Amino acid sequence: MRRVRLSGATSVRDLASQLGVSPSTIRRDLEVLDRDGTLRRVRGGALPSVDADADRPFAEVAEVDGQDKEAVAARAAELVRDGDVVLLDIGTTTACLARRLRGRRVTVVTSSLAVLDVLRCDPEVELLLLGGMVRRSYHSLVGVLTEAALKQVVADRVFLGASGVRPDGQLVDTTLAEVPLKRAMIAAAGQVLLLVDRHKFPGTGALRVCGPEDVDVVVTNAGADPATLRSLTAAGAEVLLA
Repeated sequence: MRRVRLSGATSVRDLASQLGVSPSTIRRDLEVLDRDGTLRRVRGGALPSVDADADRPFAEVAEVDGQDKEAVAARAAELVRDGDVVLLDIGTTTACLARRLRGRRVTVVTSSLAVLDVLRCDPEVELLLLGGMVRRSYHSLVGVLTEAALKQVVADRVFLGASGVRPDGQLVDTTLAEVPLKRAMIAAAGQVLLLVDRHKFPGTGALRVCGPEDVDVVVTNAGADPATLRSLTAAGAEVLLA
């Protein structure tokens, strides 16, 4: 159920792969969950029930694939140099990265309240919080004020998250409010680093963030879809496995 709520729409094939069971087992389970109103069974997969909260709580999302996210964050932290100005996107993986930047002489610019919570008391890190409207369930700031603030930022690199990476290397997201901010972060940084664990291939999302040609480095886990990684490499991105 956490998988379905996290993704927003999930296929039988993806659930079977992620949970290590047969598609027929998944189909039977989805039918049971549909009958009790926990989710909505659709052809080929499932959707959250109509009364489910579309904005999953941040803590709930953080629990999913935690080890993979920590591994990606650890590898990404190795790419940060002292003195860097870094933009940290919202998301649970970038919050993991923020913890690994504690005590570093870096400047962190972010719209993530989770990153703020991690770094607010660190005397070494120069922390700049972008303004905007609070999206409480996901611990982030969004809106025109956030976009306006990003126009003033010049960062060495941005660590970007995404809801999914399509087989052709396109980055997609599920939340309309976050997409323009991700694009503004890309425009504000000299280098774009995508942090996505192996479960984000293909992930979910109907909204295009950018193409593979806009990404300089991809940090992910072993087990990420090889064909998608080849698409990213062919577009010029360097792929690093955690």
